[in-house]
Amino acid sequence: MVDLVGGWSTLALILSGAFVGGFVNGLTGFGTALTGLPLWLQALEPRVAAQLASACSVVGHIATIKEVFREADWRRLTPMLLAGLVGVPIGTMLIPLISLPTFKLSVGVILVSYCTFMLAAAGRVKLQAGGGVAETLIGFGGGIMGGVAALSGVLPTVWAALKGWSKAERRAVFQAFNMTILTAMLVASAVQGMIERTSMVALALALPGTLAGNWVGVMLYRRLDDMRFDRIVLGVLLVSGCGLIWSGL
Repeated sequence: MVDLVGGWSTLALILSGAFVGGFVNGLTGFGTALTGLPLWLQALEPRVAAQLASACSVVGHIATIKEVFREADWRRLTPMLLAGLVGVPIGTMLIPLISLPTFKLSVGVILVSYCTFMLAAAGRVKLQAGGGVAETLIGFGGGIMGGVAALSGVLPTVWAALKGWSKAERRAVFQAFNMTILTAMLVASAVQGMIERTSMVALALALPGTLAGNWVGVMLYRRLDDMRFDRIVLGVLLVSGCGLIWSGL
């Protein structure tokens, strides 16, 4: 089975990306693609790497689905989720038309610039404007980015930081949104005949790392207060932005 994805070096990259992505996903409720893709793209073609990121993210969310349903404000989330679901097929259709390196480079530059500013501001920046309409647009954009490269969590994460949401609120929104959008991404890819045997093999190899990393991340999440959680989220985005820039060059 290892030979089907390229050998032992590829296996090491798949497992490393799975553990790191699972850990960050368990800790913050997002980040499987942001942290796993820079590693997976060194060993797998972009389409397979994006599908692996989506599948591993969904698996990680399923492990904590009870907490999501208990903490999420579904009335508020519904417009964002519906808009995201509309954006997913648009994103998958855009895959052949968009240069993935350019896409990753652009997202990486935005993330590095944003996180550097927010970390320097040290919590002094908080957006007062924006309500249901803005969150619907955030959901739509997140759906498109999820369809293109499993990066559905970027826009909701930035929005939550700007609005100053609490740790519990952020994690519930991130998990509910990402689980829904990335599941839809996988379904859309399957309907369009884009899921191949290599993707299934890569997922089977990545599952142990994903589950182990997710468990460690959840344990650490329960020890964090809101301020530390905020700093960790921004740090994850900053490092991920650097990784996207590196892999996009």
